[in-house]
Amino acid sequence: MKRSATAHWIGSGTAGTGQLNTPSKVLRQAQYSYLTRFADGIGTNPEELVAAAHAGCFSMKLAFNMQAIGLVPRSIDTRCEVVLENGTIVSSHLQVEAVVPNLTPEQFEELVADARQNCPVSKLLTIATTSEALLKQTASSAN
Repeated sequence: MKRSATAHWIGSGTAGTGQLNTPSKVLRQAQYSYLTRFADGIGTNPEELVAAAHAGCFSMKLAFNMQAIGLVPRSIDTRCEVVLENGTIVSSHLQVEAVVPNLTPEQFEELVADARQNCPVSKLLTIATTSEALLKQTASSAN
């Protein structure tokens, strides 16, 4: 499997603008610039896209881990924060909340740790990758 995206940039680093496109059309002329990366400009930026990719990949891997032990999550919500310092992405922090009937907190922690270490985006990143996990209890999952 191969996936791709294109970037088109015009101008200098601080005054220029760019557009991102993907064959799926999810990103179609998505604007990015110095202001969207380092200030509050309208558009996206590479770090935001890395965070979205990491959150999405981790959530899917966690769902696959649960499926492997015969459980189906009602929901998995993941937030990823990527930190850029001195021109380098230095960390990625995942916060996950899930509703999964019949899953113990101990099992959840193990599955989260495996997903954090083994989702393809985590493997791609050579930075410190950390996570926090919260298993939400429901009436049927408390039994």
